[in-house]
Amino acid sequence: MENTEILVSGAGIAGPALAYWLRRSGLTVTVVERAPAPRPGGQTVDLRGAGRTVIERMGLMDQARAHSVDQRGLALVNASGRATAQIPADSFGGEGIVSEIEILRGDLARLLYEATLPDTEYLFDDTVTGLAQDAEGVTVTFEKAAPRRFGLVIGADGPHSVVRGLSFGPEQEFVHPLGLYTAWFTATDDLDLDGWYLMHNAPGGLVASARPGRLPGQIKAGFSFRSAPIEYDRRNVAAQRELVARRFAGVGWEVPRLLRAMHTASDFFFDSMGQVRLDQWSRGRVALLGDAGYCATPLTGLGTSLALVGAYVLAGELATADGDHRIAFARYDAVMRPYVSQAQQLPPRGVAGYAPSGALGIRLRDLSMRSMTRWPMRNLLAAQFAKGGAIALPEYGPATAGAAR
Repeated sequence: MENTEILVSGAGIAGPALAYWLRRSGLTVTVVERAPAPRPGGQTVDLRGAGRTVIERMGLMDQARAHSVDQRGLALVNASGRATAQIPADSFGGEGIVSEIEILRGDLARLLYEATLPDTEYLFDDTVTGLAQDAEGVTVTFEKAAPRRFGLVIGADGPHSVVRGLSFGPEQEFVHPLGLYTAWFTATDDLDLDGWYLMHNAPGGLVASARPGRLPGQIKAGFSFRSAPIEYDRRNVAAQRELVARRFAGVGWEVPRLLRAMHTASDFFFDSMGQVRLDQWSRGRVALLGDAGYCATPLTGLGTSLALVGAYVLAGELATADGDHRIAFARYDAVMRPYVSQAQQLPPRGVAGYAPSGALGIRLRDLSMRSMTRWPMRNLLAAQFAKGGAIALPEYGPATAGAAR
């Protein structure tokens, strides 16, 4: 590859992680991001298994632990706030539904971003608008910056990837909706969480949740609901808030208070849940990484691990292939494909288990959750959690060899 400059679209988790490893191989990296700066806030994400190992190999584990959110575990609550089931965070060796290390997505993204400085160029408040490949490289046009040439382009820009749309085709060909919509935002900590991630289900496939934030006086709140496809403007935040408010009107527990907080939250985020599936993650000199290529959805708890491991493997294979993208992309697919297939397996009953549609379904789900921490179910699930998304991480150059989940 004569042109050793690589463009990465997306400065979330996968993009900066890839930039870090590419720079260690001596490649020149530019990251373009539509947001004006690294995005703050977001929901809490899990650092588990192989994703945790990648963070350790980056030398960032101490910082990640310092930014982790202290959570006692998951508690399901009824309309009066009484817990109907609890799963402590230390269940299943810290690899269960709530993992031992949980960190706000924005905090993890900031750690990864800072780890790439000052050797990585960032183009914030911009996006890719065109890609033209030839035998020598890719001519990239941007919304604001002048056109530039790169040897490779990597789309790490989420499930609604611009790069995927330009190089692979329309979103509807690759994004498979789960019939679930979700909203996340920061609220004032005037709920008595006592360190628990609280989740309340209501008939109609409605889920309201509140979990501890890292900073004093803050919690992370969420609303999810099952629905047939909805047409909505992804840029019209006010309309999205109203949509959520209508869905949850009349729901009990702390929902009215959380709805009031939602209307003033500065970091409100709303989207549909869907898995991204492609037969191949590269087209010529363009490749996909993380949610852009294989979004698993938050229901699996492995999206962050997929992003971190994918970045590590893609950069490692490019280094091993001495920049020959054809060999590297083929190896990247071969190493990651089994891991992605496992990680995309939804929990038992999938969306119906997370958001039961009726009162009976909610009671049965609560009973099922209570049984999870009892023998013999506890041992069986511990083995499943340990197996879920397992991968033996290859050794690339100075990286430490080893197997991880």
